[in-house]
Amino acid sequence: MLYLSDLDFTLLRSDLTISDFTKNVWNSFASSNKLSIATARSYTGVKELLKGLELKEPLILLDGTIIASADGKILHMSAIDKELGDVVLETIHKELNSYPLIVAYENESEQFFYPKELNIYQKELLKSMKNRRRIFENRELRAKSSNLKMVYLTTKEDAKILENCLKKELGDSVEIKSAQDPYIDCYFTTILNPNGDKAHALKYLEEIEGVTANDTTVFGDSHNDIGMFKLAGTKVAVANAIDELKELADIILPYSNNEDAVAKYLKQINV
Repeated sequence: MLYLSDLDFTLLRSDLTISDFTKNVWNSFASSNKLSIATARSYTGVKELLKGLELKEPLILLDGTIIASADGKILHMSAIDKELGDVVLETIHKELNSYPLIVAYENESEQFFYPKELNIYQKELLKSMKNRRRIFENRELRAKSSNLKMVYLTTKEDAKILENCLKKELGDSVEIKSAQDPYIDCYFTTILNPNGDKAHALKYLEEIEGVTANDTTVFGDSHNDIGMFKLAGTKVAVANAIDELKELADIILPYSNNEDAVAKYLKQINV
């Protein structure tokens, strides 16, 4: 069996911490089960947030664009190439006179690039990242060779306009997702390789782990978990999950992320 949990608002508490209870249950469960995470966060971010957790299995990172081993070795990557990435940048600039943030794989590491001119939401995000390494200004305003995801933060109205514009311009050549940001009062539009989501990454991870979908249990709370929920054998939603995800769930936990929902489920079945 493979058990796979989302991070933000699922395994992590809302203040981005993990309780000692969750750490103890996770580590006990991971000692005899395949247990990992699927997140929009980078490898560096995951390692910082999950200190004290036993991570042995491959990790699904950056919305599913990367699968990495527990020590950071890239096992699979789905990126937008430079030519298509430049079209994305040009389309966003033409529509909103601005540029997105870019997470790229450069010099054998994940790197974060931001435009010289920032809107208020981009500025707020960067303030929260000021102490992180590998964050650079994208002076050339061009895509990189391997763009893992491009993210534009804006109002709900502009996010919808941008999503429709990108779909019209680029069709199925990219995956476009728009959702409300859980930490900043705005919406974000994420542009990915069509194979760079959690659903496709789950299929690759199952192959790596030698398990089938029927042998996979996933935990989640939000829109970017929907693909995993449609594929996995057992779908578990935390109490604070969105209604759309709960409709797909086999199990809706009576506990929220702030009540150690995932750990309580794992403890219950770890007999």
